Amino acid sequence: MRNEQPKVIALAAVSGGGKTTTVKELLNRLPNSKALYFDDYDFDGVPDDVCDWVEQGADYNAWNLQPLIEDVERSLAEQGLDYIILDYPFAYMHHGMSRYIHYTVFIDTPLDVAMARRIMRNFADSPMDELQVDMKGYLSRGRFAYLEMLNTIKPNSDYIIDGCLPVDTIVKQVLEKVK
Repeated sequence: MRNEQPKVIALAAVSGGGKTTTVKELLNRLPNSKALYFDDYDFDGVPDDVCDWVEQGADYNAWNLQPLIEDVERSLAEQGLDYIILDYPFAYMHHGMSRYIHYTVFIDTPLDVAMARRIMRNFADSPMDELQVDMKGYLSRGRFAYLEMLNTIKPNSDYIIDGCLPVDTIVKQVLEKVK
């Protein structure tokens, strides 16, 4: 009988950087694994405006991540589980979560590539005026949140990988690091 807890691997990237795609592919290739997705949670006590939060210093501990932390704790107690893969943007920067994470990967995707992916994902069937509103918001304030990740999360990750590589290559390299 195995007494070892599952290894927790966190993947971070800017929006459109390839986190979810990579997590899903890792889930397919890592036996006895499960994934938890940050975007699946509704957190109480989170900053109302992410841009304001970044402008005020981006205190990652201001986020109440208790529902995610509780799911990680429950998952760590599961029998037969070897890996927990987190689609999670903060790497080690949130003290409550960092104690559970064994390894962090930052998918370093150029902002223009991430933006193009985000537009294709979020605005495929949207009127042009919705896209223009989003782009204006990005240019006026939103870009600073992306830069915050590059300046804070990226250097605090265990492994940085080029987000322009094919998904298969990214997954193979991540697997080499975590196995």
